[in-house]
Amino acid sequence: MDAFVSVLQFIGDEILNVPAYLIGIIVAIGLIALRRSAGQVVGGALKAALGFLILGAGAGVVTASLTPLGDLVLAVTGAQGVVPTNEVITAQAASEFGATSAYILSLGFLLMLVLVRFSPLKYVFLTGHHMVFMAMLLAVVMSVGFGQGLTTVLVGALLLAVIMVVMPAFAHPWTKRITGTDTIAMGHFSTLGYIAAGATGQVVGKTSRSTEDIRFPKGLAFLRDSMVATALSMVLIYLVFTIWGLISLGDGAYEYLGSATAGSFIMAGIMQALMFGVGVAIILFGVRTFLGELIPAFQGIAERVVPGAKAALDIPVVFPYAQNAVLIGFLASFAGGLFSLMLLGLWLGPAFGLALILPGMVPHFFTGGGAGVYGNATGGRRGAV
Repeated sequence: MDAFVSVLQFIGDEILNVPAYLIGIIVAIGLIALRRSAGQVVGGALKAALGFLILGAGAGVVTASLTPLGDLVLAVTGAQGVVPTNEVITAQAASEFGATSAYILSLGFLLMLVLVRFSPLKYVFLTGHHMVFMAMLLAVVMSVGFGQGLTTVLVGALLLAVIMVVMPAFAHPWTKRITGTDTIAMGHFSTLGYIAAGATGQVVGKTSRSTEDIRFPKGLAFLRDSMVATALSMVLIYLVFTIWGLISLGDGAYEYLGSATAGSFIMAGIMQALMFGVGVAIILFGVRTFLGELIPAFQGIAERVVPGAKAALDIPVVFPYAQNAVLIGFLASFAGGLFSLMLLGLWLGPAFGLALILPGMVPHFFTGGGAGVYGNATGGRRGAV
């Protein structure tokens, strides 16, 4: 009996409590349910586990590049600065909350299929990385009150399931206007922003022409590469705070980046900014790797359980319908982020002790660009902005 208990404890502590193993097991179960071959099951499970481990490795690179920036921002402004990037926060939280979030993710997906099967809302949410983000968010937030036990898993899974079914339905009137069809939906947890963009476009852009009538210079095409745009934005942010540090702290600023001269201090900041871009690229590769196995397994199960339901897909699904609007929305969003940064730094931060939100290019590109498409669909250029 003691041996049996020891085996169960080993499985619980060393396998089911390790997020990478758990993700691999979930993928294996899904592939077995789809009657894949033994080789496909083993390969898919290993690839998913490796992807999750790659995500953790990327988180280490990002954390190492952000730590000196956070210390420098605190030193020159007296306020804490954070870069809001879903992938980074999820990766950092995975070591402590990964197992709980994996259970929420798996059970939430199954409950979503039940809701789609027996409710009038026929939207199957298939944006895998957003499932991961929201499952992690629910695991972290609910653990504050309920710990990481069964209650957190059950309530978190139910909330995740409801969100995944309801959000595509809220945005669908505007999505149909963009695509011109009723065959696909939008599954992305920035839905409120897209609805706001579409509704605002209806108010401000009745006479505005479409963004697709504009001819942009080819020199701006590089901004459509999110990795390049992310690295560039972090270089600019690091330049601002290294120069600010030299002005306000003098030689005392050198210690934050381990430098001996002003020139090496600035160049060390640029290197840290580029390493942030490297870390985000590693995280994105890890996410794509394990989702490349997880989503086909989920999608195959969904097709068997709820045939004919609409697939709710990631926001880039609408980008081809208005590519100029993507760029305009991204630039307008980034400008709004810079304005909000100044607002926080000069007024709200000192008044309320709020953290400085440093503009993160990944969310500005995808959510800002997506909002631009929705705004353009109803209000042309003014709606996109």
